[in-house]
Amino acid sequence: MVTFLPSRPGRLADVPSFARAIGGAETNVACALAAAGHRAKWVGRVGGDGFGDHLVEVVGGHGVDVTAVGRDPHRPTGIYFRTDEDRATDAHEVVYYRAGSAASAMSPATVPYESVAGARILHLTGITAALSGDCLALVRELTAPRPGRPLVSFDVNHRPALWRDGDAPGVLLGLARRADVVFVGADEAERLWGLEDARAVFEALPEPGTVVVKLGGTGAVAVDREARAGSTGNGNDVLVPAPRVDVVSPIGAGDAFAAGFLSATLRGLDLRTRLRHGHLMAAAALTVPGDLAVPPRRDRVDRLAALDDAAWGTLHLGPGWTEADEKDPGRTGEGPEGPGRTGDDQEVRTP
Repeated sequence: MVTFLPSRPGRLADVPSFARAIGGAETNVACALAAAGHRAKWVGRVGGDGFGDHLVEVVGGHGVDVTAVGRDPHRPTGIYFRTDEDRATDAHEVVYYRAGSAASAMSPATVPYESVAGARILHLTGITAALSGDCLALVRELTAPRPGRPLVSFDVNHRPALWRDGDAPGVLLGLARRADVVFVGADEAERLWGLEDARAVFEALPEPGTVVVKLGGTGAVAVDREARAGSTGNGNDVLVPAPRVDVVSPIGAGDAFAAGFLSATLRGLDLRTRLRHGHLMAAAALTVPGDLAVPPRRDRVDRLAALDDAAWGTLHLGPGWTEADEKDPGRTGEGPEGPGRTGDDQEVRTP
């Protein structure tokens, strides 16, 4: 979708103007992974209108392959307006204008499995499943067990405003159980399924090889059932606290966390390091006003992720940390060069 960002804090009724940007959980993940040096492809549908042109141009400008994005001549590109407050607070407002949009008409017929089959990771979210019955059918088709399918990553991403029929708990649980990697916030798990802690979430999702429960500003805890050796914490759980971050805007941090975790997954890193990469990518998004941020350079994020527990516990990241000269490794980034690309042949696709 095209998103309109408020020019100042406050209620939507009081905001006088908005800046145009791009929005969408899957596109945020794809753009962040491309910036981190991976090959990423976005598969989806937009309208044959100016907003659709803008989305394709901007996402492609981030280095994402947009050749599989379809254009619908009969339906518009979706848009939405939001306030700048944290989604978890009552002050946050969002208004969607996506009913009848090109994206809401996606289906197994318009997005065939073959368009994603060659990826190493296929990233999906519960937002797409909420858009329409056809979209839910598409997500079910893409998560169906089949030989040689990509590693399926699923972010629950429960948006109550998109679910009006009360089906969200069962639908999202069923989709999560078909995935290989699942991301869910602790608050989402309690709201949707009445699960009060990470252990209960792990037990409710026995099929996925990796389950990540995000604990907000506290950190994240995960279990990797495929690589239990060397795990620490409660049983096979690994808990990694989040670094201290001077937050500019919380929007987009969850998508950035998923991108950091998946980037480290593609590189074959251990679970603790994957969680740290997720936190660092989230910190990049938290310290900018929009959904997307310049990620830390790979050598820098690797160095920070390798800190011992004591040094990690003192990490403090503020605006500009991904690009600033490194004086104090706990507070600044290094160099203005931006993210380095490595020529990896890894690929992620995100409908």
